[in-house]
This record gives sequence, C-alpha cells and structure tokens, in this order.
Amino acid sequence: MSYFDAELAKAVEVMQAMRADVQLRHTVEQVANVCAQSIRNGGKVMFCGNGGSAADSQHLAAELVGKLVFDRPAMPGLALTVDTSALTAIGNDFGYECVFSRQVEALGRRGDVLVGISTSGRSKNVVRALAAARALGLVTVAMTGRARGPVAEAADHWLAVPHDETQKIQEGHIVLGHIFCALIERQIHGEQRSA
Repeated sequence: MSYFDAELAKAVEVMQAMRADVQLRHTVEQVANVCAQSIRNGGKVMFCGNGGSAADSQHLAAELVGKLVFDRPAMPGLALTVDTSALTAIGNDFGYECVFSRQVEALGRRGDVLVGISTSGRSKNVVRALAAARALGLVTVAMTGRARGPVAEAADHWLAVPHDETQKIQEGHIVLGHIFCALIERQIHGEQRSA
C-alpha cells in the first residue's frame, strides 16, 4: 500500500470511528445548542489554539461570521489567534501561557462560549484560557484527540477525535467544527437553501 493510500485509509478509519461514537455525536449536538443559545442571547463564540489549531480557530470563526451552508446574517465568531499585537504584547509582558486567557478576560462575557483546540490536550495557554473563561461564566468546549488531558479537564464539553496522531486529530477537528457550525446555522436561521 502506498503512503497516499495508507493516509487515506487512516482518515477513513477516523471518520468511521467518529460516526460510530454515540457520545461524540451527542456532545457535538450539545455544543451546537450552547453556541446557538449564546448567539441568540447576544453572545459570541470564541476559539483558541496553537499552530494548526490556531488555523482551525480562524477557520471556524470565519464560518460563523461569513457563512457555511447558506446565505444568512453574520454570526459572532472570534479567533483569539489573529491579533499579533495582543499576542506579542501579552506574551512579552505576562508569558506565552497567558496569550489567550488575557484576551478572554478582556473580551469574554457570561454566556459566551470558548472553544479551546489542542491536539495534544495539554496546551498550557489553552488550559489557562478555559480556566479564565469558566471563572467569568462562559461555557467551555475542548477539542482534543483521544487522550483525556488538562484541556479536556478544564472544559464543560469535550469533543475527542478518536486518534493519537496529530494530523488525523486535526482532520477530525475540522470535520467536527464544520458539523457544529452548520448545526448552529440551522438552529438560528432555519434549514435554508444550500450555497
């Protein structure tokens, strides 16, 4: 089997495992519900993560602000990974572990949602952000791989991709993120025409 075929086979296995995971399905629906409720009540959904998870944070926030499946009014999504001035100032003055938690303290309001994405499940700055969010009364969501770690422990809801390899976890994260963003869209704006 070629590398190409082997990687696609692993990706299919991850998708099949996610599809068969009843708890994961239930948690994705719960996350969509709390996000939709927050948005209906004037709140927002914030995302944070490092590296590829930073890119996923931006991607999913953009799905809410722009659109995913159909044209509809913008919804408030915010990636805490994009403000280089804030990231570098906070990192310099307080340490890298605080780059997201300080932004949560500044921007988070009770009833908002924070989604912390970490393939390792151990990212200290994501753990601190989730802790800050909980202290302020935000709903917290962890997206990790199979291993339950400090990121999952710091969250109200845990979306665990059933794999241990970084790339496969990331592939699972974007699929789960697309699903819950689409569910948010449907809950708030109804099932409308496809894009």
